[in-house]
Amino acid sequence: MTPTEKQGSGAEGTLLDAFGRRISYLRLSVTDRCDFRCRYCMSEKMQFLPKREILTLEELAALADAFIARGIRKIRLTGGEPLVRRDVVDLVRMIGRRIGDGLEELTITTNGSQLRRHAAALAAAGVRRINVSIDTLDPERFAFITRGGTLDDVLDGIQAARDEGIAIKINMVALRDFNEQDIEPMLRWCAAGGHDLTLIETMPLGEIDEDRTDRYLPLDGVRAALENRYTLSPLDYRTGGPARYFRIEELDARLGLITPLTNNFCDGCNRVRVTATGQIYMCLGHDSRLDLRSALRAGDAQELDRLLDLAMHRKPQRHNFAIDQRGAIPAVDRHMSVTGG
Repeated sequence: MTPTEKQGSGAEGTLLDAFGRRISYLRLSVTDRCDFRCRYCMSEKMQFLPKREILTLEELAALADAFIARGIRKIRLTGGEPLVRRDVVDLVRMIGRRIGDGLEELTITTNGSQLRRHAAALAAAGVRRINVSIDTLDPERFAFITRGGTLDDVLDGIQAARDEGIAIKINMVALRDFNEQDIEPMLRWCAAGGHDLTLIETMPLGEIDEDRTDRYLPLDGVRAALENRYTLSPLDYRTGGPARYFRIEELDARLGLITPLTNNFCDGCNRVRVTATGQIYMCLGHDSRLDLRSALRAGDAQELDRLLDLAMHRKPQRHNFAIDQRGAIPAVDRHMSVTGG
């Protein structure tokens, strides 16, 4: 191992990047497939990867174990839509066995469409908290933005998860001239249901069928508008991701803001992403990646460790997201569903 590669090793083999940030959070994609076609996320006629390129459930579990051995303490399963993958609950069970044995938390980000049929099994496997993506509570706008999704199915899935004791956080992508009017109703609905709400600025990832400049809604303006009506008190609360949280005093609710464009959060980055094909991306806003699949399938633990150290050395200081009057040129070519949401 070269001196450069050794920079990825911290105390007791933990993952430490070149800027001194400890990496403790893995977002692990189990599929690039999704049963929705959200307009800001992917094109309508999305081409998905051949199944032969996707890691098996056993390989994904082995990869999770390797990351846990290197100090990963939180794993979030993502997609695409993770719950459309066949037998995905078996993977949840395999990784869930590590909770309390190196792993502190296993969570999932889902669109909620398949949540009702999986809620009980997820809870039994140790999942205590999930993120559900909903951008509006208006059924017609929901169907439009998802290109055919049914809001009632998602709401039914959320209730099933709540009945199993799973805490819900709602993720809402804020889109100018589309769902701005839905933000306050969503906030009130979340407050009434005991859900946290996180608002997210749209990110320039991959070519889509619309102009992101038309839909980009800076969240500093949203925050200012909310502060005209409510008292927003900053919180120290963190879930491991980039959201910064506020208490909405009048609603006794918690609001998170993810602002990759208006308020860069890279200084505190603690995460990496691995695709369903075993590619590790050190940053969502860069194309740099390393292939872990070959070492994994060869059973070469030493080579896998070397690649993780190299990934730490190559992890950039910050992303390159930008949307301005010149248009919305994607920071990277791949869609969010490829890397994992």
